[in-house]
Formats: sequence, structure tokens, C-alpha cells
Amino acid sequence: MQLTEDIVERARAVRLMIFDVDGVLTDGRLILGDDGQEYKAFNSKDGHGMRMLADSGVALAILTGRSSRVVERRAADLGIDHVVQGRRDKLPAFEELLARIGLSAEAVAYVGDDIVDLPVMRRVGLAMAVADAAAEVRTHAHWVTAAAGGRGAAREACELVMRAQGQYERLVATYLA
Repeated sequence: MQLTEDIVERARAVRLMIFDVDGVLTDGRLILGDDGQEYKAFNSKDGHGMRMLADSGVALAILTGRSSRVVERRAADLGIDHVVQGRRDKLPAFEELLARIGLSAEAVAYVGDDIVDLPVMRRVGLAMAVADAAAEVRTHAHWVTAAAGGRGAAREACELVMRAQGQYERLVATYLA
């Protein structure tokens, strides 16, 4: 999707970036073992992009309709303090999160992939969809990644915000020193 000045302006205002899990941080597959254990595959480049975004000063959150211990572990590994699980009706959970941390919806970016994400996406300042999101979700997104969920889409979204805020080059330079 074309990067317009409106999208860049929206990205400049972001102070909190919220990610859905299944279909955004993963490819959407749910792998269940015979013992009932749930497994998810996360993209390491997505994770590093999220760490970089946090280092740039943008807070991170996860908002997912499912509950999973593996999500708790991944969030802990990435240093994500705001993790809301098991909330299929995401809008009230989103509003509670904003009230708790004291931000307006305009200062939030959300990355989603399915219709359950639409109520939150329609409220935030920057709504982003992954490339393989449901058609309705892509229609209501301000910006759509080139990569699919679990395949670098979260990294793209993080880089968009870091570049708009003038932080990307500074952060990359720390690896070149």
C-alpha cells in the first residue's frame, strides 16, 4: 500500500503500538499437541523490530482474543508489559488499556488481521493490516503491510513508525558502530 503523508503523520503521533497475535505475530495456524499444549511460531525479525520500536520510546502491547501461556512467554521475552488475552470483544479491553496507561486513541497504532480487530482498528490513530488479512480488515486499514502475518509484517509496521518518527536510522547506527 502506498505510504502517504497522512499515514506518516499518523505514525509520528504513535506512542503505543498494539499487536494481535494469531495471524499477525504468527501465520495464524494453531498447532495443538496430543497433550492439549498449544504451539505458535513467531518470527524473530518481527521480535527484533518490536524491541527496536520499544527502544525508540514507543510502548508495546498485545491484545488477543485467545489465551495462551506461549504468548505470555513471548511477551516476557520481548519486554512487553501490556498483555491482554482472552478478550474476544476487543474494544472494551482496548478502552480499559488506554484508561490504565493514560493515552488517547489517536496516539495508538494497531496491527490486525481479522474482523474481530475492526472495532479497535476503527478507533485508533493508525490502523494497520497484514497483507493476508481478511478483505474487510484491509479495507478499513490506513496501511497494509507487504508481508503476511508471522512473515515480517510486524517488523514492517514497526519500521514504518520508527522511520516516521526519525528513529530508524539512529537505531540501526548502533549496530554499525
